[in-house]
Amino acid sequence: MAKHIEIMVAAVLISAVVMLVFAGPVSSFVERHPTVKILALSFLLMIGLMLMAEGLGSHIEKGYAYFAMGFSFFVEMINQRTSARRKAAAA
Repeated sequence: MAKHIEIMVAAVLISAVVMLVFAGPVSSFVERHPTVKILALSFLLMIGLMLMAEGLGSHIEKGYAYFAMGFSFFVEMINQRTSARRKAAAA
């Protein structure tokens, strides 16, 4: 990977620009939906725990984490849709 340092530098610069562009919209979305904030914090906690476990020598398959994140995201999207429908029906 270190053979192509210019590609790595370009990738880091492009990702930094993408983060700067999308930081505002993502932040406003998360502020409007507090359950997404809790979901994101739980993802960070899970990733941190996996990194700590791997640092201590225990191997955890990444597929378990990806499945848990995907399933949680799917449930949250259902939650967002049903709450939007409840608000529309109440109005």
